[in-house]
Amino acid sequence: MKQFGRWLLPGLLSLAFSVFAADGGSAQPVLPKRVAVASANSQATDAGLEILAVGGNAFDAAVAVSATLGLVEPESSGLGGGAFMLLHVAHDNRDVFIDAREKAPAAATRDMYLDAQGNPNRDLAVNGPLAAGIPGMPAGLVHLASKYGRLPLSRSLAPAIRLANEGWIFSSKNESMLGFRKDVLARSPAAAKLFLPGGEVPKAGTRMRNPDYARTLQLLAKQGADGFYRGAFARKLASGVRKAGGIWSEADLADYQVVEREPIRITHRGFQLVTVPPPSSGGVALAEILNILSGYEYPAMSRTDRIHLITEAMRRAYRDRSIYLGDPDFFKVPVDLLTSPDYAAGLRASISPTHATPSVLLPGVGEGSERVETTHYSIVDSEGNLVATTQTVNLPYGNAFAVAGTGFLLNNEMDDFSVKPGVPNAFGLVGDDANAIAPGKRPLSSMTPSFLMGHNKVSAIGTPGGSRIITMVLLGLLELMDGGSAQAATDLPRYHHQYLPDVISAETGALSAVEIQGLQAKGHVVTVESRTWGNMQIVTWDQGNGSVEAGSDGRWQGVGKAATGDVPAEAAIFR
Repeated sequence: MKQFGRWLLPGLLSLAFSVFAADGGSAQPVLPKRVAVASANSQATDAGLEILAVGGNAFDAAVAVSATLGLVEPESSGLGGGAFMLLHVAHDNRDVFIDAREKAPAAATRDMYLDAQGNPNRDLAVNGPLAAGIPGMPAGLVHLASKYGRLPLSRSLAPAIRLANEGWIFSSKNESMLGFRKDVLARSPAAAKLFLPGGEVPKAGTRMRNPDYARTLQLLAKQGADGFYRGAFARKLASGVRKAGGIWSEADLADYQVVEREPIRITHRGFQLVTVPPPSSGGVALAEILNILSGYEYPAMSRTDRIHLITEAMRRAYRDRSIYLGDPDFFKVPVDLLTSPDYAAGLRASISPTHATPSVLLPGVGEGSERVETTHYSIVDSEGNLVATTQTVNLPYGNAFAVAGTGFLLNNEMDDFSVKPGVPNAFGLVGDDANAIAPGKRPLSSMTPSFLMGHNKVSAIGTPGGSRIITMVLLGLLELMDGGSAQAATDLPRYHHQYLPDVISAETGALSAVEIQGLQAKGHVVTVESRTWGNMQIVTWDQGNGSVEAGSDGRWQGVGKAATGDVPAEAAIFR
């Protein structure tokens, strides 16, 4: 079995300290008695369980889930997109952040989406080949399998290859999201062939085949990253993009590499949070919000006062996001400052317990609206390895463009750059020069896969949801800290504030009439929306007794799946 000796010896030699203790103490935790997978599509969850059942670890299962989601949730992710992967590697008690975010092509320019009058051209920024960054997902899968997996890449990709060839089931979520993008997909013959048979949106329950996707995965399994980023396939991709009006080159693809970065860590209420650094804005924002809240006894407050303080912390974190955050390889992001308790104390001093702070009094850069995209999954295996991955093609069905014969849509992540200071992207998020377009640069993202450890529990959490990802993860974390289950945290009604527009938006049921009145009395503007947000996926592990739990967001009934499984007998040797 691949890497058997490399995993076995360190695991046996370091068993006494191979897994973190969630309570921060020295007691040896009870390893998970079962495995758990939660993802946004049951077919992907089943793929992960299949790989765990044949002796793969959480990282092998993550490859299977990622590749399968890219097939069965094309509105949310795929080989034409990118991912943030947060790992806990049990055998050496290490947390790793794999940055497989897309990168701007070398021909990209600061003003490439502005017209002659300096106004943004939204169509070019979100639709068609010019909107696409260089994908990171294929390189991320190869990196994850080769460095952390136990099985051959061909075995971990087998479930997705089988589904692509034999057929996968089109879901109600696929159908709903495709309705937003039908007209744009119809512009690309290759994209229309994949997802608009007969020119129409398929009905939920339709069996869809994608043999081109299977062939692309087989190429990855056989040749590794070079099969995608170099040679004949790369020439096909670059040529197809350029012929349709894009600016990719073969050199852009050959130059792409994933980056491993050090996660952000903070403590709050006796818990440790391990979360993602830039080019994600999520980890910094979570740290800033929780550090502000640490100055209050907010769990004991009335819900109205608690929500007021959380909203004020959200407002300040999103304001800083718009100014200071970008790709750390291009811009010196002041992470240590923004995540320090002293900085939070200064922000806290500006918060009134009785009055909302108008966002116009916090100097910043613009406003706009928001939409939904992306996907997430969480995994724990019997050795205590954890994975929390959020992956995306940005807007539903990405840029709605495919190169013939590849089997996947490209992303429109170039819209996640700040096209122009103060001009919002498709999610209503604004930015400044820190997130300006530059060749080879990675756009800022809100994706926030995270781990929470404390009080004998370990959780992996994340969600899609555009600009609302950060606040959804925040509320999920607070629910877990309060003792809520994985399922309770995924189902929790949500509210959100992102600095601009200066509004608390809430799902139906998130705020009572009394709470809305109380917040309005403090000066907040509150809107209750009929639609729901996000698609949270959580796994938890009780280190006191080894039990595990998985929670999948109930907002898409019958699509996502949270499941636990038995530990295969052959995996016992690795324990």
